[in-house]
Amino acid sequence: MTQVNHETVDVLLVGAGIMSATLAVLLKELDPSLKLEIAELRSSGAIESSNPWNNAGTGHAGLCELNYTPQAADGSVDIKKAVQINTQFEVSKQFWAYLAGKSAFGSPRNFINPVPHLSFVRGDKDIAFLKKRHELLSRHHAFESMEYTEDKAAMAEWMPLMMQGRDANERIAATRAQNGTDVNFGALTNQLLQYLASQGGISVSYNQKVVGLKRTSQGWSVQAKNTKNGGQREIQAKFVFLGAGGGALPLLQMSGIPEGKGFGGFPVSGQWLRCDNPDVVKLHQAKVYSQAEVGAPPMSVPHLDTRVVDGKTSLLFGPYAGFTTKFLKYGSFLDLPLSVRPSNIGPMLAVARDNMDLTRYLIKEVLQSQEQRLESLRKFYPQAKAEDWSLEIAGQRVQIIKKDAKKGGILQFGTELVAAEDGTIAALLGASPGASVTVSIMLNLIERCFAEQARSEAWASKLREIFPAREKVLEEDAALYREVAAASAKALQLA
Repeated sequence: MTQVNHETVDVLLVGAGIMSATLAVLLKELDPSLKLEIAELRSSGAIESSNPWNNAGTGHAGLCELNYTPQAADGSVDIKKAVQINTQFEVSKQFWAYLAGKSAFGSPRNFINPVPHLSFVRGDKDIAFLKKRHELLSRHHAFESMEYTEDKAAMAEWMPLMMQGRDANERIAATRAQNGTDVNFGALTNQLLQYLASQGGISVSYNQKVVGLKRTSQGWSVQAKNTKNGGQREIQAKFVFLGAGGGALPLLQMSGIPEGKGFGGFPVSGQWLRCDNPDVVKLHQAKVYSQAEVGAPPMSVPHLDTRVVDGKTSLLFGPYAGFTTKFLKYGSFLDLPLSVRPSNIGPMLAVARDNMDLTRYLIKEVLQSQEQRLESLRKFYPQAKAEDWSLEIAGQRVQIIKKDAKKGGILQFGTELVAAEDGTIAALLGASPGASVTVSIMLNLIERCFAEQARSEAWASKLREIFPAREKVLEEDAALYREVAAASAKALQLA
């Protein structure tokens, strides 16, 4: 008979990525007496989406991502989402700046570096869009320093690699925000986990597969199996967070909470071209985003990025989308079929019916040769040589499928927090810009699932200490935005 160990914690977090690590640190700052456990399926933290080679590390701030400022049929450009994401990223920076003041946390330069963010477009139609976008964004204090140019000499300064060998008659334009960043979310996650290890009442357990989730009068009973030795544990937790990336949906379904009914997942895989040649790398110190192809998911917007990982600078180009039925990079091909339920099959079929252009796009991407990938790169970097670039497999992104009264089901890009009505369990579904806005998402979770404590003077005063200004205030108060952003930049050694 298998021996089952019984343990009790206040909070159990499933998955040792950026989401769980951030939530755990926030909760321990708010209440050091809490007993927490992080249970991770893999043998160490930040293996999946948080790993630096599994994401773009853009430090999404709305500075360069054109899909955050959609253009309507009448030509108008909506900047609301870009402003929202920018202020959310500033909230993340406030949290990291607060932690940078603690000796146990380590240096911020291990995970964040200054890298300009550029948008680059070709052709009259996209130039008109970029000009309009810049005109609107630069009126807002969050984007007031953004520059616009159609001058090729200026662009040769901003992005020399991309201008070499380019057709002199090609119509192009660019914007530049010098206050952009590159973030290694894997290094950040591991610094958060190490910081937690310096606190009491926290444990991180690896090789732990959650095989059961059952509601109890005290919260939740969670069955975990050790994938190395087969040992089983039963963990009693007052609150459970399912922060397992693509693996969160099956766990949400396992919980059986009504709020999770009707959700499905659409997995999109990705690939990058990676260059480590120092002679090429030194000519491109920027993250440059352009327009997505028709039918492409927002996460597939093409970009040529400076990446700083473990002190070494490389270039990434992509991503090239693909399709697999796995929900995790190291997951199972059965993940998608096993996620189908009577409650979500309708929305999933509706999404399949309404997104044929996405299906065609993914088929085309999957069938691409290396030479075709290089042709896409040469639209950015005309003189790219095949021998300088190797293929890197990115992480899985599981886009959200949810019920919709009109369409039956919709494919939703971004992230969604799904929480039980009683606040004892919550799951985070979805993808980009997730990591960059983790702190705002986790603050939202705390306000929903720890509502009473969050309203207490003890928690409220601590939150004010960590966060001098939250998102809405940053959107509206220009002077405070400038002051807080400057303080964060200084603490994070960005200025």
